[in-house]
Amino acid sequence: MAGLIIREAHFPGRAPVDAYGDGGFRFADMSHRGSILCLPSGIYGWQPADPLALKPSDFEKLFAEAGQVEILLVGMGKELRRLPEALRAALKDARISADPMSTGAAVRTYNVLLAEDRAVAAAFIAVD
Repeated sequence: MAGLIIREAHFPGRAPVDAYGDGGFRFADMSHRGSILCLPSGIYGWQPADPLALKPSDFEKLFAEAGQVEILLVGMGKELRRLPEALRAALKDARISADPMSTGAAVRTYNVLLAEDRAVAAAFIAVD
């Protein structure tokens, strides 16, 4: 009998976010507890080292797909915060326009841009 295998949380495809709150998200008839990163290659469980101080290293998967992304929406939690300068510079170098906002506003905007088939990615910090 094989032991329990723990895999990285990943949904292979693009899907709108149906609901958020209670520390997680619902999408594609699934739910995920914690933050998520929505990329052209799929939706991933995402755990930034410090959600209050995002760093370029928190976005390695995004930078690997930078050629397919024009806009990054960053759901910063309950309140809007400015992206740290190092992250803004790295995104600019990758030619990705970043727009930080509350997680709720980011989810709504992401769903609209996704429906328009735009080259959008999103990083959503979970809220309670």
